[in-house]
Parts: sequence; structure tokens; C-alpha cells
Amino acid sequence: MREMLEEKLARFEELEGMMIDPEVLGNSNKLAAVAREHGGLAKLVNLYRSFKKTIEELAELKEMAASDDAEEQELAEMEIPPVTERREEIWSELLDMTIGGDDATRTRCVMEIRAGTGGDEAALFARDLYEMYKRHSETKGWKIEIMEASPTELGGFKEITVTFEGDGVFRELGYESGGHRVQRVPDTETQGRVHTSAATVAVLPEAEEVDV
Repeated sequence: MREMLEEKLARFEELEGMMIDPEVLGNSNKLAAVAREHGGLAKLVNLYRSFKKTIEELAELKEMAASDDAEEQELAEMEIPPVTERREEIWSELLDMTIGGDDATRTRCVMEIRAGTGGDEAALFARDLYEMYKRHSETKGWKIEIMEASPTELGGFKEITVTFEGDGVFRELGYESGGHRVQRVPDTETQGRVHTSAATVAVLPEAEEVDV
């Protein structure tokens, strides 16, 4: 989903460049075709840009919430809920505009979490992501099942694939697809150095059984 939206954004920006290209400007038929395609993508792209902006805002607010400044923490904790709500509203609109109602209302989805750069710490981060989604599913009353996993000796996961089942699972978890990273002093670090670890998350709607 995110990859598709990034492709739409890249195409939109390419079309913007074409609309000021002298060669295109000199060809009325080509200019009209470019303008039509550009106009057709405008609403989706502008909405996606708003979504990306809320993601950036949330990342900044989470950094503030983790700071040692009590005033910054308080401000961030006040701002995070409304920004999170806005992100979910925009994502819901994006789902309706792209995959439509059928996939957006799926009650089952598959999530794959893969450790990225960072070695053992990345595997531990992948485990932490899984635990976070597991806790969230429990609060929502969703069912969660591990399909396959590649654990490490330290208790992390090189990769893990799980299914979620419940109302609105894909609508809510779909925007988690993409890269995730964390900067922290890991349990595996003996000298107090901060490490950056990464993991990727892929979320896909799972086809539901149909009586024949």
C-alpha cells in the first residue's frame, strides 16, 4: 500500500515537471493528456502528503515525549492523541480512495516483521514490534496467531509472520507497513553506546473464506 502510494507520488511529481517542459507545452494533445493524469492524481497525492506529514509530526512528538524536559514531555503527550487520530482518519480516506471498501473492511490480515540492520539488536527490535502489536490486538479483542518465526538465541526474531483477526484489523494496521527504526542503548551493549536498529513491516489483507 505504502509502496503504491509512493509510486503515485513519484508519478505526480514527474507529471508536474512535464507540465513545464517546453516540448510538452508545444504539443497541445500531449499537454492535455498530462494535465488530465495530473488532475486525476492530485486529490490522492495531496492526501498522502498530509498523511506523511502526520507521520513526521508523530515521530517528532515521540522524541519530545522521551526527552528529559518535563515541559516538552507534557506538551508532546497532549499533542500525540489528536495527531494520531488525524493520521488514522487520513489513512481511512486513503484506503477508501485506493483499495476500496472490500479490502478496507477485511477482518483478517497477515503481518510480516523482518529484522533489518543492527544485528542482534535489530532482531530484539523486531521482537519488541511484535510484542507491541500483540498487546494492541489484545486491547482491541483481536485474535492473533503466529504462522512462522525465526527466533534468535537472545530471544529476538530474524523474522516473524502473524495473522490478526477482528473488526477493522487491516484498516487499522495497514499503515504500519514500511520501515521502522529505533535509537537506544540495547541490552547487548556493554559500553552505553546508542545503536540504531531497523525492521520492516509488511501488512496484507487476507482473503476470507466464502461459502460455495
